[in-house]
Amino acid sequence: MVQAVQLNWIHAYNFARLHPGSFSIAVLVAWPLFIALAAVAVVLSPLLFPGAMIAAYILKHTNAPAIEQPATEQPRQEQSRAGGSAVAAVDVDAAVAAAVAAAVATALAAADPYYEKYPQVRPKAQADLPPVPVYADWVDPVESSPAFAMIDKIMQERIMVIDGAMGTAVQEFRLSEEEFRGERYKNHAGDLKGNNDLLVITRPDVIETIHRNYLAAGADIIETNTFNSTMTSQADYSLDIKEEVYLMNKTAAELAKKVCVEFTKMDPSKPRFAAGAVGPTSKTLSVSPSVENPAFRGCTYDAIVESYYEQVEALVDGGVDMLLVETVFDTLNCKAALFAIDKFFTDKGKKIPVFVSGTIVDNSGRTLSGQTNEAFWNSVGHAKPMAIGLNCALGAKDMVPYIENLSKAADCYVFCYPNAGLPNAMGGYDQKGPAFAEDCSVFPKLNLINAIGGCCGTTDKHIKCLADMVKEFKPRVKHTVKDLMRLSGLEPFNYDPNPKDYRKTFINLGERCNVAGSTIFKKAVVEGNFEKALAIALKQVENGAHVIDVNMDDGLIDGESAMIKFVNLMVSEPDVCKVPFMIDSSKFAVVEAGLKCSQGKCIMNSISLKGGEEEFLKQATIVKRHGAAVVVMAFDEQGQAATEAEKIRICMRAYKLLVETVGFFPQDIIFDPNILTIGTGMVEHDNYGVDFINATREIKRLCPGCKISGGVSNLAFSFRGNEPVRRAFHSAFLYHACKAGMDMGIVNAAQVEEDEYEKLDKELLYHACKAGMDMGIVNAAQVEEDKYELLDKELLEYVEDVLLNRCSNSTERMLEFAATIDPKSTPTKLRKKGVEVGAPGAGGKPDAKAWRSQPVGKRLEHALVKGIDEFCIADTEECRTNGTFPSPLQIIEGPLMDGMNVVGDLFGAGKMFLPQVIKSARVMKKSVGHLIPFMEEERKRNGGTGEASNAGVFLIATVKGDVHDIGKNIVAVVLGCNNFKVIDIGVMCPCKKILDAVAENKADILGLSGLITPSLDEMVTVAKEMEKMGLKIPLLIGGATTSKMHTAVKLAPNYSGGVVHVLDASRAVPVAQVLMDKNKRQEFLDDIKDTYVEMSEEFYAGLEDRRYLTIEKSRESAAKVATDFTAPEHTPVTPKFCGVRALVDVPITDVLPYIDWNPFFQVWQLRGRYPNRGFPKLFNDETVGEEAKKLHEEALAMLKMITDKKRLTLNGIIGFYPANSVGDDIEVYTDETRTTRSHTFHTLRQQAEKDTDEPYMALSDFIAPKSSGVKDYLGMFVATSGIGLDELTAEFKAANDDYSYIMAEALADRLAEAFAELMHEQVRKEHWGYAPDEKFDNEDLLKVKYQGIRPAPGYPTQPDHTEKGTMWDLMNVHKEIGVELTDSFAMLPAASVSGMYFAGKCSQYFNVGKITTDQVKEYAVRKKQEFAVAEKWLSPILSYEP
Repeated sequence: MVQAVQLNWIHAYNFARLHPGSFSIAVLVAWPLFIALAAVAVVLSPLLFPGAMIAAYILKHTNAPAIEQPATEQPRQEQSRAGGSAVAAVDVDAAVAAAVAAAVATALAAADPYYEKYPQVRPKAQADLPPVPVYADWVDPVESSPAFAMIDKIMQERIMVIDGAMGTAVQEFRLSEEEFRGERYKNHAGDLKGNNDLLVITRPDVIETIHRNYLAAGADIIETNTFNSTMTSQADYSLDIKEEVYLMNKTAAELAKKVCVEFTKMDPSKPRFAAGAVGPTSKTLSVSPSVENPAFRGCTYDAIVESYYEQVEALVDGGVDMLLVETVFDTLNCKAALFAIDKFFTDKGKKIPVFVSGTIVDNSGRTLSGQTNEAFWNSVGHAKPMAIGLNCALGAKDMVPYIENLSKAADCYVFCYPNAGLPNAMGGYDQKGPAFAEDCSVFPKLNLINAIGGCCGTTDKHIKCLADMVKEFKPRVKHTVKDLMRLSGLEPFNYDPNPKDYRKTFINLGERCNVAGSTIFKKAVVEGNFEKALAIALKQVENGAHVIDVNMDDGLIDGESAMIKFVNLMVSEPDVCKVPFMIDSSKFAVVEAGLKCSQGKCIMNSISLKGGEEEFLKQATIVKRHGAAVVVMAFDEQGQAATEAEKIRICMRAYKLLVETVGFFPQDIIFDPNILTIGTGMVEHDNYGVDFINATREIKRLCPGCKISGGVSNLAFSFRGNEPVRRAFHSAFLYHACKAGMDMGIVNAAQVEEDEYEKLDKELLYHACKAGMDMGIVNAAQVEEDKYELLDKELLEYVEDVLLNRCSNSTERMLEFAATIDPKSTPTKLRKKGVEVGAPGAGGKPDAKAWRSQPVGKRLEHALVKGIDEFCIADTEECRTNGTFPSPLQIIEGPLMDGMNVVGDLFGAGKMFLPQVIKSARVMKKSVGHLIPFMEEERKRNGGTGEASNAGVFLIATVKGDVHDIGKNIVAVVLGCNNFKVIDIGVMCPCKKILDAVAENKADILGLSGLITPSLDEMVTVAKEMEKMGLKIPLLIGGATTSKMHTAVKLAPNYSGGVVHVLDASRAVPVAQVLMDKNKRQEFLDDIKDTYVEMSEEFYAGLEDRRYLTIEKSRESAAKVATDFTAPEHTPVTPKFCGVRALVDVPITDVLPYIDWNPFFQVWQLRGRYPNRGFPKLFNDETVGEEAKKLHEEALAMLKMITDKKRLTLNGIIGFYPANSVGDDIEVYTDETRTTRSHTFHTLRQQAEKDTDEPYMALSDFIAPKSSGVKDYLGMFVATSGIGLDELTAEFKAANDDYSYIMAEALADRLAEAFAELMHEQVRKEHWGYAPDEKFDNEDLLKVKYQGIRPAPGYPTQPDHTEKGTMWDLMNVHKEIGVELTDSFAMLPAASVSGMYFAGKCSQYFNVGKITTDQVKEYAVRKKQEFAVAEKWLSPILSYEP
C-alpha cells in the first residue's frame, strides 16, 4: 500500500548520521529560510549551522548508534539483490534521502538559468509534490529448501570443496564396451563405450567408488554423473528415450545422495551435498552448424528447455541438494537451462540452490560463443544463482584474472574448478596434486572464492591437496554491487547514468533495424535480403548505437520467422552482437521468439496494461524468466496515456505490479510514456512535448530506479519530408528530455551529434533530458551528428516554440519558416532554398583540387583515369541536368566512354596497370548505375531499348563444378572498361545454363573459365554441345589449368566456330576486339586454327614416340630402392594424437607472416623484370614498381580492415591416423591395433620411361608397408579463409566496387595458402612433432626446405581429385569446419586448401605424368569404379585418347 512519508527529528538524525554530505547540502539550502524566520536565528546561525554540519561528520566517524523508531512505525526493509532480480523496498530512510534530494533540487532549480529560460519544464515546488510511495518487498512464492541456509552458513565460515573430474576417474578403470553396455543395453545397436553417464546403471559400483574417493579426500560437494544425461546429448548414442534419460538422472542422483548421507552421518559437523550436474548438451543455440547458412540452428530453444526440464525433474526426484549448470560454452544454452529450472521450481512450488559455471576457451577470456565473463554474468544474473564460477578450459594460473573479474562483478558467492594445468601434447594432464593445489592457492590468497574444486585431469589426490590447502584461508565476503541496469551482448553494457547530465550517458537505441523506422531495412526484409539487413545493423553499431532495436511488425512480413532469422544472423556477426539487442514488437509471441535467439541480456519492448493486469503479470513473468529488461508502454485498459497525469498514473501502477508481484529489479524497468506528435494543428496536441518532459521527471521520482525511453521519431511526424526541421526537433527534444531524466531513445546516433543544439538557427528550435529521459528511439548515427549545441539558432527558436508550446501560433510560424528551407540541408548547416551549395552562407566548403574546376566532361575523364569515385555521382548528375546531353545514354557514349577509351589506350600501351584499370571500372559502374533508372524511365516513355552501344556482348562463366572466379572477374572488368557489354553468369554453371544465357543475351563471344582439372572436361562438353547446336560465336578459354595445348588437342577439334586460348586479362581485350572486327575476324580464327592443328599433330606424335613401362615394371623398379622403414633415420614418429582436431576461428594475425605475396602480384599481372622479379624486389622495378607498392599498401589496408572487423574466418582441421601401405594403396586404420581398416587412399605411380635410374614413384612409397610390421601414420588437413568472403564481396559488388571485391578474393586466397603453411609448421613442430627443433624463416618455408610434404589430390603428385572425398568422409570436414566439396570435387568456400601430410624423410614431391591403360584399369578396380569413370577423372594424365 502506498503511504505518505512522515518526517521527524529521528529521521533527520539517522539521515545525518549516514549521509553527512547530503545533510550538509540540505542545511545550506535551508539556512536562508531560517534566517528569514527570526532575527535571533540570524545572530546564532554562524554557530548553530556549522556546528550541525560538524556534528554530522562526528556521528558518522564515531559510529554513533541509531535511534530506534517507535514501535508503531513500519520497520526498515532490507535491500536484497542476488543476481539482479530481487527488489528492494523503497523504505523510510530512502524516502528521506529522496525528499532531501528533491528539496535540494527544487531550491537549486529556482535559481537555474535553464528554468528561468524554459519555465514550461520547471520542476514543481517540493510542497506541491506527492510523497514517494513505500513499495513492499517482493516475496518469492516458491519455498526454499533447507540446503540454502546450510550452504550459506558454510560459505560464510569456510571455503567449500567441490569434487574433481568424473571422466578422468572413469578412465582409470579402463572399462570395456561390454561393461558400458551391461545387461540392460547389451543388444543396443550402436557403440556405447564413452557414454560415461550410463555407468550409473551398468556399473554403479564404479561411480559409487569415485564418489566415495572424492568425499574421503575432503569434498563437501560431489556432482552426479549426469553431465550428458539430457535427451539432446543422449541422441548421439541413440538413447534419446525419455524413460532411459529419466532413469540415468534419477539413478545418478540417488547414488550420489546415498553416499553423501553416509559421510554426513559419519561426521555431522561436515555435511556433504549432492549437486545435480547439468551439462551444456552437445548442441549450441548461438552458432550455426552450417557455414553457408549462419541463421540456421541445429536445435531449437524450446527443445533445449524441454530437455533440461526433464533432466532437472529426474535429478530432483532422485534427491539432489542443489543444481550445478556447468561448463557453459554458449550462454544461450545456459539461459535455456535456467529458464527450465525456474519453470520447474514454480511448477513444483519448491526450489533448491543453483550454481552456474561458465567456461572460457582461451586467454581471450571469452566463452566459445564469444562472451566476456562479465557479459556472461549480466546474462545469467537474473536467475539469482547462489554462486557463479568458472571451470574447465584453463589451468588455475590462467584462470585467475577471470575469476578476479567475476568476483568483482557478482554479488553472490563465487567458485572455480580449473583443470590440472594445461593439456600435454597427447591431450593428457601432467600436473600432480601438490602443484595443482599450489597454483590454486592464489584464489583464496586474493580472497576471490567461496568454493573450489577440480575439472579435467584432477582426481581424488588433487582434491585432497585442495582440501588441505584451503583450510588456512577465509572465504570471500559476499559484497553488494551498485544498482545498475546491466545488459550484455558479447560484451557487458552497464548503464550508470549521470544525474547531472543524462545527455552524456544517453543510450542510443539504433532504429534502422525497425521496419517502421527504415524503409530500406523493411524492403530488404520483405525481399528476403537478410545480408543487406545485417549490413544495416553493423552500420548502426559503427555509427555509435549502444543497443540495436529490432522490429518486424509489418503486414507484409511474417514477424516471428523474420525475427528468428534476423536475430540469429546478428548473433553470427561479432561486430553486431557485441552490443545488446532490443527485441521490439507489439506481438508478444514475436518478442519471445527473439529473446530465445540471443545469449546476451536484451531489452524486451514492450508490454503494457492494455490487456489488463492478468495478461500483464503473465507476460512480465516470462520476460523476467528470460532475463531481459522490459519496456512498459504507458497504456492501460482505457487506452494510451497522453497527458502528464495519465502517464504518471499508469507507470506507477505498472511499477508497483512489477516490483511487488513479479519481483522485477527496478533498474530493469524502462517506461515509455509515449512521445506523441506535436505541430499537428490540433490544440489538444500542443502540450504533448511538455507533458512527456515533465512526466519523465516525476515518474523517475515516484518509481525509484526505473528508466525512461521513447520513440523520438514520432515527435516531428508532422514535418516528415523536411529533414532539417525533423532532425532539429529530435535534437532539441533530446536536449530537454535528458535534462528531465530521459535515459535512452531509438535514434539516428550520428545525426543527433551533428545537429548539436547550440548550432540550431535561433529563428527556428531547444527540452526532455533536463527532466531525466534515459533512452529513446531515433536514428543512431544522427544522435552524434545533430548535437543540440550545434543546431542552427534561427531554426532552434521556431522548433522550441512548438516543442514547449510557447505561443498559440507556433505551428503556423514553423510551417512558414520550414517552407523556406532547403530540404537537403542539415539542421546544423541550414541552407535556404535557392542558395547554391558552396555559396557564401550555404555551409559548404570550397574544394581546392584544381581538376574540380574543369568542365564536367573533363572532370569525369580525370576521375575515370585516376580511379577517383568521390565525385562521380555528382558529376554524372550534373551532366544529366545541365542540358548538354539530351539523354542519359549520350552521357555514357560521350564523356564516360571518352574517359574509358583513354583508360583502354593507356592499358594497351602498358601505361596503366590492372589495379588502376579496375579502379577506373569502379568509377564507370557507379556513374552508369546512377543513370540506369533514368534510362529505364526514358525507355518506357519512347519504347526504345535505352541501351548504350557497345563493342560487343561477351558472356563469361566458370564451368560446372568449379567455384573459382578471380581471373574471370578480372577479365570481365577489363573487357567492360573497353566498352564490351559483359554478362557474367557466375560460377558452377552447367552447360545448359551457359548456352541458354548465350541465346537469351545474344552473345557475340563466349568465355569459359576453370581452375581445377575436371573443369577441362566440362569445357569439352560445352564445346561439343555448341557444335551440335550449330553455334558460330567464338569460344574463348582461360583459367589456371587451361593451356594452349589442351585447347588445341581437346577443344578446337570439337567446335568449328573458333576456339581461342587466352593467357590472361591483358590478352583478352585485343583478342575480343579482333573477333568483333568483321574484316579481321575470319583471318584471325583461320590463323589460330592452323596453329592448333600443328600443335595437335605434334602432341599425338609425341605420344607415339613416348615410351612407358607397364605398371608392374614400374613397381619392380620402385621396389629395388624402397625405403627401409626399420632403419633409425626412417623410423616413423608417432603423432601427439590420433584423430581429428578442428582449428576454429584462428586469428588472422597469426597467419600474416606466412603470406607468399608473389602469386598475389601475378593475379594483378604485375611482373617485374630481372633483377627485380618477385616480392619485394618488384617494388624497385621502374615500370611496375610504383603501382605494385601502392597495390601492396592498399592490400595491407584491406587486410587490416578484414582483421579488425573479423570479416573473414579462418577454420582448419588436421587429422592423424594409423596407416600402412599395401601396394600402391594406403590403408587407414580405426585404432592402433590396426586390425580394422577404416578407409583406403589410392595413389598413382609414374610410368613414363626415364633416362636415369630414378625410381618410378607413388605416394604409397612414403608410408611403411603393412608387411614390414612398422607402425606408420598418415596425416591430412583442410584450411579455409573463405568463410565470410561471399558477404564481403557482395558488399563491394553492391557498391559497384570491382577493385575491392577482386582484392578481397585475392587476399582470401593468400590467407588460405598462408594458413596451410602455418598449419604445416605446427604439425611438424607440435601436433605430429617429427621436427620439433626446426628453425626456418618464411623464405625457407616457401622453398620447401623442411622435412615432409603436403601433396593435394588433383595436383601432380596425386592427380585424382576424387581422393578428396575420402579425406572429407574420414575427417567429417563439412560438419567440423564448414568446407564442402562440389560434384567436381572443388572446395567451397573457394579460398580453401587441402592435402595430405607425409612426415618421412624419404617423402618428396614428384609429377606422376602420363599413365597407360593397364594402370587405369587396375586403378578403377581398386577404387571400385567403372573404367569409363576412372578415365574421366584421370583424362588430363592419360597417355592415350580414350
